[in-house]
Amino acid sequence: MITLLFLHGVGGSRAVWDRQLPHFSARGHRAVAWDQPGYGGRPLVEPYDLERIATALRREIESLGGEPVVLVGHSMGGFLAQEGYARFPQLIKALVLCFTSAAFGGISSDFAKQFIAARIGPLDEGKSMADIAARIMPTMRGAKSAPEGIGQAERIMAAVPPETYRRAVTLLTTFDRRAQLPEIRVPPLLVAGSDDRTAPAAAMERM
Repeated sequence: MITLLFLHGVGGSRAVWDRQLPHFSARGHRAVAWDQPGYGGRPLVEPYDLERIATALRREIESLGGEPVVLVGHSMGGFLAQEGYARFPQLIKALVLCFTSAAFGGISSDFAKQFIAARIGPLDEGKSMADIAARIMPTMRGAKSAPEGIGQAERIMAAVPPETYRRAVTLLTTFDRRAQLPEIRVPPLLVAGSDDRTAPAAAMERM
């Protein structure tokens, strides 16, 4: 039996995979979703960096029995899937990278600064996570997205603790595994959305 471990994005939690888990379980796979530290009631780790988060992921994989798993990572979860493979490839059977990239661009880049300001700035202005979710999630909708999916995504993002969101947004900007792409020796599946402007199909094709 293949174990699929699903990793959520910055505005998510394990709940974003509620429809996928039964779908793959019904097809004979062991489908599991995790909450990254700081999400779903899990405590934050200190420092909140890729090394500590990857260590938590390794413990999660080992808790599932120690056999290699297929990591299915969406957005930030795709970053973590790549980070995990770079650190403990022996525990990973394959990678499914969804709407993600091999690098963010560096914390000092203008894009990163603008991204942090756009995502965290509203919190500094007194906005709630629900306010941010209501503004951001509709912009993520594609032409074929299920209408009820937007409401679900907003509810999930609204439940992310503000401090976790601050830490995770900054964490994203530190990711860069472009140099390790040629070293991936397990089957990779890259999934891109035709309407995605954050991680467009062309960018994923370059990976």
